Amino acid sequence: MKRVRKVIVLGLDGFDPKIAHRLMNQGALPNLARLAERGGFGTVATTHPAQTPVAWSTFATGTNPGGHGIFDFLRRNPRTYLPDLALNRYEQKNAFSSPKAVNLRRGTPLWSLLSQAGIHCTVLRCPCTYPPDPVNGRLLAGMGVPDLRGGFGTSTFFTSAKNVERGESENIVEIKPATNPQREQGIETNLPGPLQPRSHTCFQLPLTLIPDLAGNKLTIRSAGQPQSLEVRLGQWSAWLKVKFKTGLFQSSRGAVRFYLKRLAPELELYASPVNFDPEHPLFPISSPAEFANELTQKIGAFHTTGMAEDHAGLNNERFDEYAYLQQCADVWREREEMAFYELDRLKEGFFFCLFDTPDRIQHMFWRYQRGTDIPVCPAGNNMDHSHVIDEHYRQCDALVGRALAYADDDTLFITLSDHGFGSFERGVHLNSWLHAHGLLKLKGDKKPGPDAGAFFREVDWRRTRAYALGLAGIYLNLAGREGHGSVATDEAPALKQSIKEGLTGLQDAERGKEAVRSVSAREEVYKGAYAAEAPDLIVNFADSYRASWGTALGGVADALFEDNRKKWSGDHIVDPSLVPGVLFMNRPYQSEGAKLVDLAPTILDAFGVAKGPAMEGRSVLA
Repeated sequence: MKRVRKVIVLGLDGFDPKIAHRLMNQGALPNLARLAERGGFGTVATTHPAQTPVAWSTFATGTNPGGHGIFDFLRRNPRTYLPDLALNRYEQKNAFSSPKAVNLRRGTPLWSLLSQAGIHCTVLRCPCTYPPDPVNGRLLAGMGVPDLRGGFGTSTFFTSAKNVERGESENIVEIKPATNPQREQGIETNLPGPLQPRSHTCFQLPLTLIPDLAGNKLTIRSAGQPQSLEVRLGQWSAWLKVKFKTGLFQSSRGAVRFYLKRLAPELELYASPVNFDPEHPLFPISSPAEFANELTQKIGAFHTTGMAEDHAGLNNERFDEYAYLQQCADVWREREEMAFYELDRLKEGFFFCLFDTPDRIQHMFWRYQRGTDIPVCPAGNNMDHSHVIDEHYRQCDALVGRALAYADDDTLFITLSDHGFGSFERGVHLNSWLHAHGLLKLKGDKKPGPDAGAFFREVDWRRTRAYALGLAGIYLNLAGREGHGSVATDEAPALKQSIKEGLTGLQDAERGKEAVRSVSAREEVYKGAYAAEAPDLIVNFADSYRASWGTALGGVADALFEDNRKKWSGDHIVDPSLVPGVLFMNRPYQSEGAKLVDLAPTILDAFGVAKGPAMEGRSVLA
């Protein structure tokens, strides 16, 4: 193939080939159909497991997860068994040195190899790029960028109602109702900010809330910018830039948005996770460091957290589906503006931008797809959202059409997704299965269920032989590796085989369906420098099943299965063969057997650059 001057890659997270095929056949995706006619369209095999950070890290490095070290959103500390974030960590040598962020994705990404060859690179919001890789060009970090508290995103819900239970990833702040809501009267409260390292309490920012029932709005006064911020009922506010004083000469800057759910009879105000302020981020989120500020000057303030769409707020019913779609539209607009700002000045080199919103919309709106059997009932509005996913696919198609205008005869243009999608109807409590088979033991007379709690709180490690953590993995309690290991090295192969045979074909008697298709041993799917960090076993769930929410955080439930009653109703962490991604190119390519691991070698080949020594894939260019 003739070498190219430009490679443009649009990532559409979670874009499903089945839906794409259906809509293309209906003529609803004309730009993708045109792209397929010019070059090709097929599926692309995803990773074990089919998770966003795992898959996009494989795209970037051209290695299986064993070569880049990302196996899940969560990892466990083998000494304490407690879950930790798997994408990055913070290190501090001593009390007198500054902490630094460390990217836990290893391997060499393709943009590093291109940079070494003198090729300009623009990389926008690829997962597992925090802290950012140095590049010959510009990079804005994506999934993995935390909120100001250091996690995936913790929101705050202000309410005058009593005894409101805390939901997923949120703080509840009780406020006193105004004594006379007909008059402008302030309610004093505080916005929780970063955690104090020693006490783990929050630094706080004082706020004054002034409800205006007649005007259907609320005014927030603070020391932030602007000092007076208006929030209208049923709408999202503009950004509030905030600064938390964290030491004698130290402060942390952030940005937050608000959604006013209700003014009366109870006041209910949602505050998004506090994002890094892109003009003054706590740690660098771009390369060069000033690039994030440059984008702010060009397109305005934007979301910086890796999980930009506030799905937890919808799950917790702090706002409704319409408000969630409003926020998704804001994130999409930001991404489009930064993408086309960069494409406008792309003369040659590599361009990549990831659009996460297809994934987030499908997670939250899959329950409206015809033929699903999800027990959750839509709450908060009676609108028909059955069109939302198809409509968003059309929006993705329009994006592709607009971007294709930047592809000349010397351009390789690629659109792909990291995985497909399906229904999430039933959760499997893997730790409950291990407990029922005598492989996980609880202390004393504790029983599975509420007694056991989360985070393995009541697990008797000295008698436990295996445990599950994260969304697909099972670990052996291996002596010499785990903190209280009970399984000798020579016992491990037989134990792994026993678990594989026991879980494979697991039946859900209540539904008369198979819940687990197979179980893979680590050595069957991973190889490379970091394979030993992976779970010992990976569970390949059947369609509509997934590891339960409790399993992910070390819970031991009192049943083997549970209905998924969350609005998060679509998922993809099943047998990877069930959820391949899509791959479109404007040049003919060998679509048969294409894998995500092939993309980095393909892009390098298009530029005439040799692939890295650790890369496993092949160029698929014809």
